[in-house]
Amino acid sequence: MTTALSEQEILRREALQNIRNLGINPYPAEAFPVTATAQEILQNFPNQPEKYQKVQIAGRIMSRRIMGSASFAELQDSTGRIQVYIKRDDICPGEDKTLYNTVFKKLLDIGDFLGIKGFVFITQTGEISVHVQEMTILSKSLKPLPVVKRDEEGNIYDSFTDPELRYRQRYVDLTVNPEFKEIFINRSKVIKTMRSYFDSRGWMEVETPILQSVHGGAAARPFKTHHNALDVPLFLRIANELYLKKLIVAGFDGVYEFGKMFRNEGMDRTHNPEFTMLEIYVAYQDYIWMMGMVEEFLEKVAVAIQGKTKIKVGNNEIEFAGPYEKLSMYDSILKCTGIDVSKMDENTLRETCKSLQIEVDASMGKGKLIDEIFSEKVEAQLIQPTYITDYPIEMTPLAKKHRSKDGLVERFELFVNGKEIANAYSELNDPIDQRERFEEQLLLASRGDEEAMVVDEDFLRSLEYGMPPTAGLGIGIDRLVMLMTNQSNIQEVLFFPQMRPEKKSSFSSIEDFVKIGVPEDWVTVIQKMGFNTVDELKKAVPNKVFNDLGGMRKKLKLDLTIPSKETIMQWFT
Repeated sequence: MTTALSEQEILRREALQNIRNLGINPYPAEAFPVTATAQEILQNFPNQPEKYQKVQIAGRIMSRRIMGSASFAELQDSTGRIQVYIKRDDICPGEDKTLYNTVFKKLLDIGDFLGIKGFVFITQTGEISVHVQEMTILSKSLKPLPVVKRDEEGNIYDSFTDPELRYRQRYVDLTVNPEFKEIFINRSKVIKTMRSYFDSRGWMEVETPILQSVHGGAAARPFKTHHNALDVPLFLRIANELYLKKLIVAGFDGVYEFGKMFRNEGMDRTHNPEFTMLEIYVAYQDYIWMMGMVEEFLEKVAVAIQGKTKIKVGNNEIEFAGPYEKLSMYDSILKCTGIDVSKMDENTLRETCKSLQIEVDASMGKGKLIDEIFSEKVEAQLIQPTYITDYPIEMTPLAKKHRSKDGLVERFELFVNGKEIANAYSELNDPIDQRERFEEQLLLASRGDEEAMVVDEDFLRSLEYGMPPTAGLGIGIDRLVMLMTNQSNIQEVLFFPQMRPEKKSSFSSIEDFVKIGVPEDWVTVIQKMGFNTVDELKKAVPNKVFNDLGGMRKKLKLDLTIPSKETIMQWFT
């Protein structure tokens, strides 16, 4: 199999070579300093025209209207699009008009990058434009962009909407669908707002290892790798919790980290195996204090993104100004199902799950069974921000026992629009209790629970040196951004989401086509017509192939004899 280029790709490579033959470097090394952006010019020129009598802009050609000795083009930079006016005698003041007549009119394409020097003016139709005085090719594109058409009302036609292509080729997606850039600009604002809030309180941003010898800090299946030099197995972290708590032991009053986590689990509209978490730990505080802190900074995030605290998410309006509703886990299940699970043992819980038609397996202990009931019957009903508090001790090996309720721990999860976005504890700092909890997790692992936590001896040793009372919080940044930007699919808020392996296009060799009777001189023409394999050709209509070959012969000005209809029919037998 060989890779065949499309007709457009061949023509662009020919144009590239012709540009080089003219002594022009289509990929120059020199910098091209930009003095203004499209957005800046469009916003400010009407009130400050004197500032834009000499500008340098750069961007992609997104459209062209070629006329005799003058033409218009539309350039797109990182801020938007602006029209440029190119007059032959301005960019070619001497007798040699090659730059305009040949380079601009014949050798440039949609998608090429240009550097422009000129001045801003308003056309007779009232459009702010840049009058080009000098033009520099900055980069020649060899693949054609999808053509997305927009009318004067802003309606979009022939849009690049296939999710598979958009997520795989985000560089194309954000070029032809620049409106999606706003999602990622807002993602950056979310992190920036949170970081500013934490920094203003004197808490320190830190970095902790991604490769870990023990996959602790959460209940999840890890990715495993091997360190060749040390000859030891390592894991991509599923959480950074234990390292951050070691820093609290070390004497820091507050530490936080925005970091990538990795969990070798399923993929769906709200889960990606690689995701971004914010984890923060503050000494001398508890989970009750943490609730107030979360409400305070989430309100700030909402205002930073939408300018208000009430945000539209799907069909719901979510109010991020506190205080948020609080329900214990047991009370939430009772409210939504009418069933009190607070005093049930494991066997009764298992029977309850079966009566609710919830699938369970032998590896699930008491905590897992309660969690399954909650996930199936409660989560989807939690639309407005709601704290679910006071979890069964079996579910949370790293949280402190409740100060007044036996069998529970001081933990909350924050649910918004039916999804969990935050998880917080009064952190367990009793090293003996912590060791016992880890050992209980080992029992679950022996029953086949692949998500059970493992014993981290170094973390236990750190606790034995003493950790002050501490409140800890984890927030899934990807899900938070989904909420703040009204997206229902996590892939929309990730630049490069994890995808299944791409299916490579197949191409038949010249010899493969010749074997079925296609003359060798006509194989490249057949491929330019879009038939990359013999099988694709055999699915075509013979008469149409005959007619299209005639059209290609004329278009490409080929001095070749067209195969007869009878010959072409033989290709299909």
